[in-house]
Amino acid sequence: MARPAANSATVITVSDSCFAGAREDISGPAVVARLTELGFKVSNSTICPDDAGALVDALRVAAVRFRLVVTTGGTGIGPRDVTPEATRVICTKLLDGIPELMRSAGLNQTPYAPLSRALCGTAAHALILNLPGRPEGAIASLNAVAHLLPHALEILSGHTEHINHPPSEASPAPKATLAKAPAAKSQSVKSQPGR
Repeated sequence: MARPAANSATVITVSDSCFAGAREDISGPAVVARLTELGFKVSNSTICPDDAGALVDALRVAAVRFRLVVTTGGTGIGPRDVTPEATRVICTKLLDGIPELMRSAGLNQTPYAPLSRALCGTAAHALILNLPGRPEGAIASLNAVAHLLPHALEILSGHTEHINHPPSEASPAPKATLAKAPAAKSQSVKSQPGR
């Protein structure tokens, strides 16, 4: 299978209520819109219940098909919050500094930001990034680390030269054409067509 395009991305909303149709998914579309503004081509967004097994399956599939896999939701300390646990299962390396930066930036919005257990890590050539479930928190967290994503993806592609660019000069992910990925096969995940 060919390696996914450099700017390919997908978003997984982790929420029991959204999966059941009891609540509208607001965070997922907001994250999709922001990633698109940052130069990523986002497709095949999904909703997954707060179930570790289902989320591990969804992350495994997404990590093969996309370079950037972003989750929103399930990062807190509630009994059904299992996104970090599922992320840890499939990641071979964790990037501790990225969630640390997100939590630090989150203090500008809420004193509860340190309660987030979001992770960021790598699975093969994919970067997996956990964001909070609230739209405001998800976008603020993404904005806090957006300047790091292109360079991280370059390194994962094998371009390991260290280029010293100030954060303000960090370029967005390179533009590339991405064929639409097939829908996820897991029955525990709802695809969100048209995103």
